[in-house]
Amino acid sequence: MNEDNNINEQNLEQVAYTDDNIRHLSDMEHVRTRPGMYIGRLGDGSLPEDGIYVLLKEVIDNSIDEFKMNAGDRIEINIEDNLRVSVRDYGRGIPQGKLIEAVSVLNTGGKYDSKAFKKSVGLNGVGVKAVNALSTHFEVASYREGKVRRAVFEKGILQSDVTEASQDENGTYIYFEPDNTLFKEYSFHDDIVENMLRNYTYLNTGLAIMYNNRRILSRHGLEDLLKDRMTNDALYPIIHLKGDDIEIAFTHANQYGEEYYSFVNGQHTTQGGTHQSAFKEHIAKTIKEFFGKYEYGDIRTGIVAAIAINVEEPVFESQTKIKLGSTQMAPDGDTINKYVGDFIKQQVDNYLHIHQDVTEVIEGKIKESERERKAMAGVTKLARERAKKANLHNRKLRDCRIHFSDAKNERKEESCIFITEGDSASGSITKSRDVNTQAVFSLRGKPLNSFGLTKKVVYENEEFNLLQAALDIEEGLDTLRYNKVIVATDADVDGMHIRLLIITFFLQFFPELIKKGHVYVLQTPLFRVRNKRTKIRNKVMRDDGKKGDFVTRYCYSEEERVTAIQDLGPDPEITRFKGLGEISPEEFAGFIGPDIRLEQVTLHKNDQVQKLLEYYMGKNTMERQNFIIDNLVIEEDKPEDYDYE
Repeated sequence: MNEDNNINEQNLEQVAYTDDNIRHLSDMEHVRTRPGMYIGRLGDGSLPEDGIYVLLKEVIDNSIDEFKMNAGDRIEINIEDNLRVSVRDYGRGIPQGKLIEAVSVLNTGGKYDSKAFKKSVGLNGVGVKAVNALSTHFEVASYREGKVRRAVFEKGILQSDVTEASQDENGTYIYFEPDNTLFKEYSFHDDIVENMLRNYTYLNTGLAIMYNNRRILSRHGLEDLLKDRMTNDALYPIIHLKGDDIEIAFTHANQYGEEYYSFVNGQHTTQGGTHQSAFKEHIAKTIKEFFGKYEYGDIRTGIVAAIAINVEEPVFESQTKIKLGSTQMAPDGDTINKYVGDFIKQQVDNYLHIHQDVTEVIEGKIKESERERKAMAGVTKLARERAKKANLHNRKLRDCRIHFSDAKNERKEESCIFITEGDSASGSITKSRDVNTQAVFSLRGKPLNSFGLTKKVVYENEEFNLLQAALDIEEGLDTLRYNKVIVATDADVDGMHIRLLIITFFLQFFPELIKKGHVYVLQTPLFRVRNKRTKIRNKVMRDDGKKGDFVTRYCYSEEERVTAIQDLGPDPEITRFKGLGEISPEEFAGFIGPDIRLEQVTLHKNDQVQKLLEYYMGKNTMERQNFIIDNLVIEEDKPEDYDYE
């Protein structure tokens, strides 16, 4: 007993809790200490949700709010070397007396007063302060009434503050360099930035954005958005309707699934929310009442739509503002559901009564969807039962604990599923994964080429049926269980073929999964390069005779292999990985951990997806054979230093 008491006393001394443990963090220190609370993930800029784009968005949001208040109709944005950003608007300029507080003190801003900013995105007084705190260098200048006040910060700490005369137009200028100790090896990707800026112009017709001297604007709002995003031709002209604080656009296309784009106060709500749910409900209800029949699912199959609303004091489900949680249009106004429903009921119903040629096309599409659904009825029921039973026995799916559909879980966006080929690869990932957020689905052999087939194949083919059930996307993305669907196949010819077959399946039956940015390809190293000096307990003897770390480099390309050989000195040990299953679980843990390398699968109108699929996955065998023969490259002999495992 005495020994136990002694041990407890020693432990208490080791974890002493004194005044020294009580620490106050300044606003800027708190943001730098807990960046995830303010901008979500950090990342390196390879993905649209990475933190550097949140920083850019927070700055632009303020300029957009000025435009919405009829102050300034152009914004100039420049990104130098994909690293340093400047944004200049021509609004009213931040009130100069409060300039320092506005960019460095949390919960300070002009948007709490609804008279000044009734329908603003940035309501919590955080955005630009986070940009300041998370930047190595940050400058802000406010031009107002012949004067400019300019302040410079470094990592949120004020360095200089000068006010002087100026003849420049009113407005605000902000320059920032994200901190590369937080956003490691970051880079702004031009396509991601341009997509973000185009979304702003769709929602703000008349606004001109100059991006690196390229002009971006929209004259027809959401109609332009659908035209730019649709990868299949519209079956009838896009129906585009506007009202007070609401704008919608929709059509149908020859494709499976439903495709939605939603916005609140100019903010792209990529995960939807109450406004998108209201649109889905009432567009189907209105069309059903017009025809007096049909099921909601048949009505919405193939629909491509966008909705934008303006809401007073919007409430989002996270700081990154990608899903609307508000139920009211204003503190004392209608519910969002009623407001959207009333608008659609009146405007869409009127449109359908006037445009009989359009209603005939819509009904034809609905009947086609109805026929296919009824033809699949028996198959669908049996397939669902089979998928449910298989999932219960967990034969192909090693599930995780946290899912994307867990609305209140802070880590839901980390949830992902690896689609692997064979038991060996899935075994390596399963042993090294994070069981909280990483699931594994194991394919058996090569999946079916689904191009040109009907959705009936999804239920008749066991692999596809079980994959659909694992993702829980039969009724659309609202119930998607994993934020990232990661195709993890070998980097050889067979692996590439399996990757193509899986992506073809998604493009054919669930294109929105790709369009919404949920599909990725796992990048795994091709080589391991390490020095071959004598190992002593995983250490090497350095030139000075002391023990040092055993140096290992993982290389994802031939160029990285060459660089690693040069860096590690003479006679290194080089291993070429032939497949995922041949990488030990211990090593694999590093490839799917915080430094995971993912390549997002994207889909744009200019990709000519149907033509590409028809050419590469269709039955034009001889044409494809001739292409391969004409473009065949003989692989050079492998270097002698390859060590095949």
